[in-house]
Parts: sequence; C-alpha cells; structure tokens
Amino acid sequence: MALNMIKVKNANDIELKDRLVALNRVTKVTKGGRTFTFAAIVVVGDGNGTIGYGLGKAGEVQAAISKGVEAAKKNLIKVPVLKGTIPHEQVAKFGGSQILIKPASAGTGLKAGGAMRAVLESAGVKDILAKSKGSSNPHNLVKATFEALSQLRDAREISMARGVSMETVFRG
Repeated sequence: MALNMIKVKNANDIELKDRLVALNRVTKVTKGGRTFTFAAIVVVGDGNGTIGYGLGKAGEVQAAISKGVEAAKKNLIKVPVLKGTIPHEQVAKFGGSQILIKPASAGTGLKAGGAMRAVLESAGVKDILAKSKGSSNPHNLVKATFEALSQLRDAREISMARGVSMETVFRG
C-alpha cells in the first residue's frame, strides 16, 4: 500500500455498513466424504471516505461473512472524496487485475462493475468512471481498487507536503 495512506484509529466510533462482494464455496474431499467451507470477501464503509476490506472463512456462510466484517474493520483507510467524486485519475494493479479510475462530473453516476462498484459505493463515491482490465478475480479487483484509492491525494495534502499555499498548487 502507499505511504500516504491514512489509517483510521478506532473502527468502533464510526457507523460502518458492510457489503458482500463475493462468496466462494470450497470443497475438501476426504475419505469420509466432502467437507464444504465458505470464503467471503466483505467491504465495509461509512459512505464518507472510510473503507476497509476483509476475507472471512468458516463452515457456515453467516460465520464467514461476520469474520470478513471483523477483518475489514481492522483494515480501514481514509479516501479523499470531493463533491461525490475523486480528486484525480489513478491507475493501479494487483496480481492480474489492472484498474483505472477517473473523476466524473456531477450526475454521471457510478460507472463501475462488480467488485469495484461495491468498494466505491462503500467509500461514498457518487460520480466516477472506472475500467477493469485483465483478471476479473474479485479478490484482486478489490485489492487493486484499494491500492488506487489509497494513492489518491487531494489539493490540501499536496500543498502541505510541498509547503506552499493552495493557490500555488492550482497555478501549476
């Protein structure tokens, strides 16, 4: 993950909503028969820029989801969301998945598919253009989307890092 990623201190202070991204049934064949377990990828977010993801594995679906939610609460990051969109274009890659996210004007909507949509909705992004290239594996798509969102920086962050005023940042 990026160095400028802001970790959220306490997950209990925030009202987080969870979304199930993918549920996978795994079968282990033994001489006694088949054993089924479930793996759930879960994204949590407050709809205001705080998001996290987690993977939960258990013998029952509900237990796997709740384990995923607990894992996601330990992995929260803060994303800059400005007027319902992101501050700038960003590209990220994780495994075989490559993604591109672009800011969009108001009223465009959330143009993203599958796993990326769940992550962006949880972050509170309303207008964005997103493209997935390469693998459509939900695990890698979620991680690539988190990588892209963690690399985003708003103008205030850039001006503080450079030690200049906000007007200087926009003048170029």
